[in-house]
Amino acid sequence: QVQLVESGGGLVQAGGSLRLSCAVSGRTFGNYAMAWFRQAPGMEREFVAAVTAVAPLADSPEIYYNDSVKGRFTISRDNAKNTGYLQMNSLESEDTAVYYCAAAPKYINSRSIYRPNSYDYWGQGTQVSVSS
Repeated sequence: QVQLVESGGGLVQAGGSLRLSCAVSGRTFGNYAMAWFRQAPGMEREFVAAVTAVAPLADSPEIYYNDSVKGRFTISRDNAKNTGYLQMNSLESEDTAVYYCAAAPKYINSRSIYRPNSYDYWGQGTQVSVSS
C-alpha cells in the first residue's frame, strides 16, 4: 500500500517561510511525478507546483509552477529518500490553505500535469496558515 504523508505546515507570519515535506512509503519509485495542490476554505483545489517524471527522451524532469507562486516557492524531491519538498518563501496571506502532496509513478505530460486526476496517490494534507 502506497502512502503519502505531508508534514511541515503551521502558522507563520506574512513574509516568513515554511518547508513542506511529502514522504512516500510502501514502495520506491525510480521515476515519478510529484505535485503540490492546495485548497483554501470555500475555494477549489488549486495547482501549486509539480516536478515530472523523466520523459522517455528527456535527460531531466520538467518543473511547473502556478504563476501565483513563481519566484517564491521551490519544488524538489529526493529520490533516495522517497521524499518531496515544497520550500515556500515570502509567504502571503493568500497562501493560506490545506496543502496536498500528490504523486504518480509515471510521466505526466505538460497538458495533464495540472490536473488532479492525473495523480494516483494523495496525502492527507497539511495546514498552512499565514497571518498578516
